[in-house]
This record gives sequence, C-alpha cells and structure tokens, in this order.
Amino acid sequence: MRARQVRSTAQDVRRHKPDYLLVVVSGILLSIGVLLMVAISPALTAQSGVPGSYFVTRQLMACLIGVVLFLIFSRVSTKTLRLISKPLIVASAVAAMLVVIISGVAFRWIQIGGLSFQPAELIKFTIVIVGSLFVADRVREGNYNDDKKTLVPIGIGMAVVAFVVVILERDLGSMVVMVAIMLSIMLVANIPLKKLFILGAIIVALGGVMIASTPYRRDRFSTFLNPSQDCAFEGYHACQALIAVGSGGLVGLGLGNSVQAYGYLPEASNDSIFAIYAEKFGFAGSLLLIVLYGVLFSRIIKIMQHTSDMTMRLVSAGVLGWLAVQTAINIGAMLGLLPLKGITLPFISYGGTSIMFVMASLGLVFGASAVTSARKVTSFGEGSMQSDERENNSYVGRRYSRPHHASIVRR
Repeated sequence: MRARQVRSTAQDVRRHKPDYLLVVVSGILLSIGVLLMVAISPALTAQSGVPGSYFVTRQLMACLIGVVLFLIFSRVSTKTLRLISKPLIVASAVAAMLVVIISGVAFRWIQIGGLSFQPAELIKFTIVIVGSLFVADRVREGNYNDDKKTLVPIGIGMAVVAFVVVILERDLGSMVVMVAIMLSIMLVANIPLKKLFILGAIIVALGGVMIASTPYRRDRFSTFLNPSQDCAFEGYHACQALIAVGSGGLVGLGLGNSVQAYGYLPEASNDSIFAIYAEKFGFAGSLLLIVLYGVLFSRIIKIMQHTSDMTMRLVSAGVLGWLAVQTAINIGAMLGLLPLKGITLPFISYGGTSIMFVMASLGLVFGASAVTSARKVTSFGEGSMQSDERENNSYVGRRYSRPHHASIVRR
C-alpha cells in the first residue's frame, strides 16, 4: 500500500515555479540584520576602534556570499549531494581540528588575519546533508528500524561530533542545535517514537552531566533560574538583555536611540541581537519578527510535506530543525525563558559563517520546492526507490524546455 502510494505521488510530480515566498521572507530577515548593523555600527566601532563602515560592510559581504551560495545550492541534485558529502565530512573535521591547533581548547573560531570562520556552522550544514543521505538510504533499504544499521551508526557519529564541539570547543549550544537537526531528520523518516524518546532521554541526561560538570555552565543555569540574583557579575548578561527588551516598550525607542549597544549589553551584534532589536522596535516589532520566522518555517514544512524525493524531504526537515531550534534558543535566552547559550539569531546576527551556511541550506529547500507533488506525501514505504529516481533524473537544477507551472498546493 505504501509503495503504491509513493508511485502514485511520483506520477503527480511536475517541475513548476519554486516557492518565492521563501526568498521574500529570507530577504526581509537579511535586510533587518543589515539595518540593525547600520543602526548600532557607531556604538560597535566606538568600542572596537575599527573604521565606521567595518561592521556594515562585512555584513553586506556575508549576505552577498550567502545569496550566491543560495543560488548555487538551489540547483544541486541529490546525486551531487552524495558526491560532496564525503568532502564535507573531511572539511568539517579539518576545520574543527584547526580551531584546536590554532586557537586552543575552548575556542570556537578560526581567526586568520582579518578573517574568521566558525566550524560549528559547517558541521551543522554537513549533518543536514550527510544525515539525510544516510537515513534515506536506510529507509530505501528497509533498515530504518534496524538499530545496528541505523541508530548505532548515528549514535557513534553524533558522539564524535559531541566530543569535538562540546569537549574541545566547549560549545554546548551548537551541539543542541546539531542534535535537533538529526532528531528532525529521524522523526520525519518515521523512526519509531519510542526509540526517539529513549534517545532523547539519553541526550538530556548527558546534557545534565555536561552542565553539572562545568563551573561556568552551572553558573549560567543558576543565573537562568534566578537572573536578578547577581546582576553585577554572573547574571549581568541576562539582566542587561531583559533591560534592553523592557526598554523597548510597545513600539521601541527607534533606530537611532539604542542605549544597551553602547557597551552595556555583551555581544550586542550577534548573540544578543534580538534584545537590541526589541529595544529599537518594541513589542510590536518583536511580534512581527516572530511572525516572519513563523512564515518561513511554515513554508519549509509545506515543501517538506509535498516533496516526493525522500532525501530532499529529510534535508528540508533538517533545515527546519536547525533554524527553528536556533531561533527559539536565541530569542528564549534574551527573554529569560532559556539559559544563555551563545547562539546566533539566523539571518540577523552579525557573523558571515552563520549567514552563508543558513543561506546555502535554504537554497537546497528552495530547489526542492520547484519539484513537488500536488498532493501531500504522508509516508515512504520500505524499499521505496524515490531517492534513486531523483538521483537518476536530477530534477533539481535541470531546466526543462517546457516546464509545467503548478503550485505546490493550492495556497
């Protein structure tokens, strides 16, 4: 029955106009990030002593490179993803080791001259692609419910990533996002919920051990439970973030009237950017921003539900888990709902590495949106050959002389 359902769906597949709303919302979010950099650039340059256009220029360059990567990966087929998967694994491993070699343990950036690179963003992108290909292969072979062939290899791979990211780089926040990516892929692949719950419980337990075994993580968690207890020292960042958010009121102080950006709020341009945004645009602006993210996530979900290619469906799920969880962690931390994690806000925070890989991942989803079924794909049966069909035909990136223009679903 399942295999017949998938074959029927495959017959409905036509190449059509991609989901341009995804592009519009992404463009708006990138523009908000640039606008904020323009607004707080005087404060940032006064503290760092760099030229006045330094932060704005770099943000614009990151957006430009991100757009180029978006266009490139929107043309990539599943077959190409398989070809680049191993180079991505090697590049991620080399980049992670370079951080330790060049900067030492507990550093997260490779800094060479005026250029910097954060390997964690490359690792997230790699997990989306490699994880989706691996799980899609197991589903196609009928082994997705086999612990030895599916869960154990995934567990070993994520354990290696955790050693590098959590133990060497001391970046528990990024690891949470990486776990969310993999769990999203597994959930959409119909891996039994019981196994996912067990896996989730193990991850939570290990996270608790990581927090309890590290003094600064214990302090952060304690500050989260009672942020006003020590606003002068350990709770300073959390308190200043709440002050910034509260100062915005209903409609905000305006673009040129930020106070917290002038040295009061740590990491004002990246980790704390939502607090700065809330200070400038208030509750109304913050609500609008959250709605924009909601629209973006809903479009990814719609694409994921209507793509008949198993690998690209899982890629979309991984991208959704990445962006949704990272957004929730950043905003939640600034509102005092979650502990501070040093996680950037997608599209908006200052930082070229994050913007570039987020845009590259969205390019994959955008490419998948051009080849979807008119009906919702509810499941893939064991032995389904949809991924093979996608690899052989290479829908994404192919220009048809007479394309079929149909909507993903009647919107």
